[in-house]
Amino acid sequence: MNENKIMQQISAIFSVFMVFFYIGISWFFVFYIEKTYLDKALGVIMGSAFLFYGIYRAFKAYIQIKEAFFSKESNRD
Repeated sequence: MNENKIMQQISAIFSVFMVFFYIGISWFFVFYIEKTYLDKALGVIMGSAFLFYGIYRAFKAYIQIKEAFFSKESNRD
């Protein structure tokens, strides 16, 4: 297995962790914003933005994982 394939796999795994981070931040902004200094409307807007970006990253991570782990490569060195 070459180094490029290993780096693609590490990047794919890191992308999954980032998806959980963005969804967690959106959860915080939507449900726990009243314990901070920000306005509730701003929290919902920011939480929605982070949620949609987390969903977008989830789709991109799925494609990246599919290519990095499950692709049939015929070029073996």
